[in-house]
Amino acid sequence: MKVPKRLQPLLDDGLIESVESQLMSGKEAQVYVVRAGGELRCAKVFKEAKQRSFKQAVQYQEGRKDRNSRRSRAMAKKTRYGQKEQEQAWLNAEVDALYRLAEAGVRVPRPYGFVDGVLLMERIADAEGVVAPRLDDVVLEPDQARDYHAQVMREVVRMLCAGLVHGDLSEFNVLLDAHGPVIIDLPQAVDAAGNNSAAMLLRRDVDTMRAYFGRFAPELLASDYGREIWALYEAGELHPDSPLSGTFEEASQGVDVDELLAVIEDAREEEAERLAALVERDAGDA
Repeated sequence: MKVPKRLQPLLDDGLIESVESQLMSGKEAQVYVVRAGGELRCAKVFKEAKQRSFKQAVQYQEGRKDRNSRRSRAMAKKTRYGQKEQEQAWLNAEVDALYRLAEAGVRVPRPYGFVDGVLLMERIADAEGVVAPRLDDVVLEPDQARDYHAQVMREVVRMLCAGLVHGDLSEFNVLLDAHGPVIIDLPQAVDAAGNNSAAMLLRRDVDTMRAYFGRFAPELLASDYGREIWALYEAGELHPDSPLSGTFEEASQGVDVDELLAVIEDAREEEAERLAALVERDAGDA
C-alpha cells in the first residue's frame, strides 16, 4: 500500500521496514500494520488536535504533573505554545501509561517506541495469527464470559496497583488474543491518587464491563467489583493477587443508645444553666 505521510520518516530512518495495511481509523488515531524488527507490529498514528475529540479532557488531565514550570504556565494560560504543549502532554500521557502498565504486567500491547506522534507497539493476534477481535465483535458462552470477566477484573486491579485507572474501559477497547483479554487505548488513563474523579471512573469502567459480560452470564449483573476494588485500594489492602468476592457492603457502625442519651442530657443541662444565668442577669439589672 501507499506509505502514509506520517509513517514515511520512520521508514526512512529504518524504524519500520514496510507498511502492510491499515487496521483501523478512529476519532483519535489511525492504526496500521507494519513490519519492524522482522515481525508484524502496529503503528498508531495520532491525529492532529483539531481532528480529534477527546472526551472531557480537563477531568482526565487532573493529577497529571509537568515538571517544566514554563510549560505548565503556558498550558494554564492556553497560549498557542501552551495548547501545543498540552497536546503533546496528552499524547505522552497515553504512551507513558502504556509503558507503565506493561512494566507492571498488565495485559496491554507491548510498546516499542514513540516517534513524532507515532506509537509503535505489539500487534495483538488470535490463536490463528489473525488480528485479534474486539470484545464487541464476539459472542460468548456463559463460561467464557465468566472467565473473561474475571480476567478483566484482575487487569483492572493490576492497573490500580500500578496507580492508574483506564477511565474509558468498554468492550470496544478490549481485544481477545489466544490467552484472553488485552486492554488497549489509554488516552484517558488517570492517576488514581491525584485525580478526584478516579473512584468514579474506576467504578464506571467496572460497571461497563459488568453490563457487557452480563449479557452472556446474567448472574454477573448482581456483582459489585467496582466498589469492592476501590475500598481495598483506599484501605491500602489492594494487591495484584488480592482475592475478590464481587460483593460490597457499606461500612456501618452501631449506635450506642446510652451514650447518645447521655449527650442529649448534657446538652439539656447546659441549656438550662444558660437560661438560668440569663434570668439571674435580668433580675440583677432590674
